[in-house]
Amino acid sequence: MDAYLTIAQRGEGNYTEKRSRFLSFALHVENEDDVKDTIAQFRKKYYDARHVCYAYVLGPEKSATRANDDGEPSGSAGKPILGQITSMDLTDTLVVVVRYFGGVKLGTGGLFSAYKIAAKEALNAAEIEERIIKERLKVAVPYADVDVIMRLSKNAGAEIVSREYDAVNTILAIEIRKNEIENLKSVVNKVFTAKILK
Repeated sequence: MDAYLTIAQRGEGNYTEKRSRFLSFALHVENEDDVKDTIAQFRKKYYDARHVCYAYVLGPEKSATRANDDGEPSGSAGKPILGQITSMDLTDTLVVVVRYFGGVKLGTGGLFSAYKIAAKEALNAAEIEERIIKERLKVAVPYADVDVIMRLSKNAGAEIVSREYDAVNTILAIEIRKNEIENLKSVVNKVFTAKILK
């Protein structure tokens, strides 16, 4: 896989169940520090709310996930929020649901359903985008063959992102979709004067 889906523009939802209000927010996050900072902001802004529950998925491989019930019965808040993120195949995504208690207990099943709906509302309101995972190749090539490498790289769908110079070579940094990196290496290797540095 060399592409993933994430949030480009945040989404918000507002759901009411038996007088309990659920304000939901779907946001793009880059790492766990982002998550901590964002949650701290929500807790400060909604200091009078009973619960600030959330879930997130991080990394192109979706390697980091967490669900937090913030005092709600175990599995009744964070889990359904996380379920909505994963059902939409999103990553680098945080969904926060703020609950204002309305005086009527919803029970575990009612809470699970309410948090699920609230999370879905925010995600449906968000703008989703596909991001490409790229890999970078560094290539040293004598000045005389730079144009050849640049043309071949462009034809392979790669992009030259930087150029440096030493006494005899131009050192190119070339970016391409992760799935195409081996193809790019074989293209570069056809130019026998070029040397792949990493």
